[in-house]
Amino acid sequence: MNAIAPRKAVILAAGSGSRLRPLTDLRPKPLVEVNATPILHNALRNLEAVGVREVTIVVGYRQDAIRYSCGRRFGDLDIDYVESDVFDRTGSAYSLWLARDALLAGDTYLLEGDVFFEPDALRSLTLSDADNVAAVAPFSADMEGSAVVLKNNGYIAEVRMKQTAANLNDGSPALFKMMNLIRFSGEDLRRTIVPYLNAVVATGAVKSYTEEILSNLVRQEGLQIAAARCDGLKWYEIDNEADLRIAEAMFMTAPEIVC
Repeated sequence: MNAIAPRKAVILAAGSGSRLRPLTDLRPKPLVEVNATPILHNALRNLEAVGVREVTIVVGYRQDAIRYSCGRRFGDLDIDYVESDVFDRTGSAYSLWLARDALLAGDTYLLEGDVFFEPDALRSLTLSDADNVAAVAPFSADMEGSAVVLKNNGYIAEVRMKQTAANLNDGSPALFKMMNLIRFSGEDLRRTIVPYLNAVVATGAVKSYTEEILSNLVRQEGLQIAAARCDGLKWYEIDNEADLRIAEAMFMTAPEIVC
């Protein structure tokens, strides 16, 4: 049985993209283009293709450019904005907390604003009947960042931070890269995730990253997140100019947007 696809999504797009300078000196990272398509426009088109109708974008650095580029209506999507005026002093978990009202509205896709991907990556999140599902791909030697270890039943057993190629050769279980595309159930958002975000921000830990929050939710709160294996699908997280060039080569033919 397939899950019902959410009609809402939250995109985190507040950061300054310092590792992509000078490309981000005058524009925010989500508007950096991969073969003439801004990263954020690709995400919005793919969300529209899977039936989303309402998107909340958390903005900060050069937010006016994002507001101008995407507007209040993008295709069939209604766009709302949440502003972070402390984006340069906070982590992505704080941006997620700022969007808590949108999260409390029901089942939601969560995306980071620096991932360029094909629409089947989002479709994979509805193929499971699990309440919460994260898109993952095999962790390769050219990757770094957050990764997960999976249980035999396909659920996430552990989220590991700051992984590199070295972690592929240390006798650890197989690693899978988090693609920062997640489907959350409204019930778990209301019951567990948003209350946990509230508690984290209340302690002053505003520099936490979303992956750290997920790690703690899985380990401490017992949140169940299934993994949607996206082996073979095209996607790339763009943190620096080398990543951008890889993404451009990967998507030399424009990604197909199927409605």
